[in-house]
Amino acid sequence: MASSNSMHLIVLPGDGIGPEITAAAVAVLEAASDRFDLGLRLEHDIAGYASLERHGTTVRGELLEKVRAADGLVLGPMSTFDYTDESKGGVNPSMFFRKNLDLFANVRPARTYPGVPHHAAQDFDLVVVRENTEGFYADRNMESGGSEILVTPDVCISMRRITRACCERIARAAFRLAAARKRHVSIVHKANVLKIGDGIFIEECRKVAAEFPEVVVDDFIIDAMCAHVVRAPARFDVIVTTNMFGDILSDLTAELSGSLGLGGSVNAGTRYAMAQAAHGSAPDIAGQDRANPFSLILSTAQLLDWHADRLGSATFAAASRAIEAAVEEAVAAGESTPDVGGHFGTAATGAGIAQRVRAMAGTA
Repeated sequence: MASSNSMHLIVLPGDGIGPEITAAAVAVLEAASDRFDLGLRLEHDIAGYASLERHGTTVRGELLEKVRAADGLVLGPMSTFDYTDESKGGVNPSMFFRKNLDLFANVRPARTYPGVPHHAAQDFDLVVVRENTEGFYADRNMESGGSEILVTPDVCISMRRITRACCERIARAAFRLAAARKRHVSIVHKANVLKIGDGIFIEECRKVAAEFPEVVVDDFIIDAMCAHVVRAPARFDVIVTTNMFGDILSDLTAELSGSLGLGGSVNAGTRYAMAQAAHGSAPDIAGQDRANPFSLILSTAQLLDWHADRLGSATFAAASRAIEAAVEEAVAAGESTPDVGGHFGTAATGAGIAQRVRAMAGTA
């Protein structure tokens, strides 16, 4: 385990725009390490198409062991939809690491930025905390095989796994986060239909809530919640929900903020965490210096904050805040890609954020 003044990260650039935005994020991480004396050690490797071409698989077994020997992972966007045949090496890297490292909490902030047009009725700042290891995900419910069964060529059965242990730990992650924010947790479910599974989820969330009397708690059915966040997103702080609902809701809230490219994402567990952009690999603009790197940059800030919380390090927490502040300043100054109102390319955007982080004063 790393000390409070060091951190070892594995960096996997990914597919499509992945190498471009990962390079920008690495520049920012290196700037943060220099400015705050973090002692970051970045070890570069490959996954995705580059690994498939070189090694015959998108994720090598030895790569997992390398990540386990580190403190965390920066994963660039992967063309996961194209990886359809695991027998031919087409393993989904995101799923692979989430499952094998037990990254049970997908934490997805969504907020508006001054000067960036958005789709919500008002400015907002919220976080979706999504359970990441079970639910309606056929690739992570079983010890062996998947949880979708083709009964006949015309009949499929999809099974959802819900456990009290997983519900309890995602609820705890949400309430701990809310206690440090605006002290409000909204439980999102479909217990009117999925009475047993979502009933268990609500029960475990309420049990954890009893330990946080200062946090206000309410709950919403998922379809109603989608309407509420469109109509009045500012009323929400931390939203906790199961895997599939969280996947959908976090994309909705990120897009409401103005762009998926403004939403960070960290997949966190007890021992490991993975920074991962909230969007895909966008092969149509790959190599054109047009991709917005903010999502991955903000994800790395979350990764540093996770490390800070795990080790009780004020220095790593300060570095995380500095990156977030630098992004906000860059957006306001138009030093960003055109999709969020700026006039920079990918590389220049990353370099500008790095420069701002190096110039940060009085943050540590």
